[in-house]
Amino acid sequence: MSGTESLTGSTGTGIAPTAEVATTTGRAAPPRRGGDDGSLVNRNSRAKKVLVYVALVAFALVYIYPFFVQLSTSFKTDTDAVNNPLALMPDPITTAAFERIAQTDFPRWFTNSVVVTLFVTAGRVFFNSLAGYALARLKFRGRDAVFTAILAVLAVPGIVLLIPKFLVINYLGIYNTYPALIVPLLVDAAGVFIMKQFFESIPPSMEEAARIDGAGTFRTFWSVILPMARPALITLTILSFQGSWNELAHFIVATDDQSLYTLTRGVAGLTSGGLGSGSQFPITMAAALLMTIPTALVFIVFQRYFTQGANVGADKG
Repeated sequence: MSGTESLTGSTGTGIAPTAEVATTTGRAAPPRRGGDDGSLVNRNSRAKKVLVYVALVAFALVYIYPFFVQLSTSFKTDTDAVNNPLALMPDPITTAAFERIAQTDFPRWFTNSVVVTLFVTAGRVFFNSLAGYALARLKFRGRDAVFTAILAVLAVPGIVLLIPKFLVINYLGIYNTYPALIVPLLVDAAGVFIMKQFFESIPPSMEEAARIDGAGTFRTFWSVILPMARPALITLTILSFQGSWNELAHFIVATDDQSLYTLTRGVAGLTSGGLGSGSQFPITMAAALLMTIPTALVFIVFQRYFTQGANVGADKG
């Protein structure tokens, strides 16, 4: 009987087992794919992802924990807020802080903040866009010097400019008026820089086509270039709204009339004992919570456009 017939007969089929064939022929069986090495790599990859997500969740909790404390303290009594300042469950739950806020000038502060913020946001978007377009496209003597001065302003701490602001406001005779709260904030160096950089990324051929059709400089800017800068405009709108809504230092030097106090000035008065003796932590936290809601809503509504604007800026950079 031949070797082949003996192998066939041993299994009852025409195919011999792999181990026996390998032994008979003297060749090793090929290794199986996706074995222990592949499983080990997959397990290591999953372990790394789990560690990354755990770290991100930990950082997120550290970041939002103060907000939870603020929310909880808003519904506490003064005694509970002092005895258990970091507790996340009020004992007992009460809305006395919000009722007390309604008896203060909070509605007037809120109205003043809305008026100032809307005017400042609209003004910054318009004037920063004009200045950014002029620095990016128009050729005039001293353009580089102007842009250098704007960059220099960015490097100066805002608190250094408070006394010059007060002197200018007082000299113009607008102290203790709405213009004193609004006009000095209508333009900011950061907004001009953002718009200039974005306008420079737009191809000049778009403007050349508009000029061939007979459009002037402002018409080209308003009807052609500005609509293309939508991501930058939305980013500037969000930053301007949040910046003017949360502004405090300028409002301190612009007015001492309580009827012109904004939310930041009014809430700062609450934290410095404006409601009398005691800690008043629940009232302070409740006022700060109400103050946070508008900026949070604006960011949530425009978050998608804000992200797109950031991505566009990164791509063009």
